[in-house]
Amino acid sequence: MAWQAIYKYGRISPRKVRLIVDMIRGRQVQEAMNILKFTPNRAAGMISKTLSSAIANAKKGKPIGFNTHDRCISK
Repeated sequence: MAWQAIYKYGRISPRKVRLIVDMIRGRQVQEAMNILKFTPNRAAGMISKTLSSAIANAKKGKPIGFNTHDRCISK
């Protein structure tokens, strides 16, 4: 099952955000958070907050045996 979080009204160009999202797409959640932590870009902070929100959404509606460490970024 896929969970999502949406960052609304971010005043930054989609091209700048897409550069950072392409770096973390397909990686494990913990690895993606580490990449975002050490990326010196304003978009990295926005994406980090959104990813944290998606993880919280997944934990809230989790099925039995759910583990966030086994999940990866798909979109």
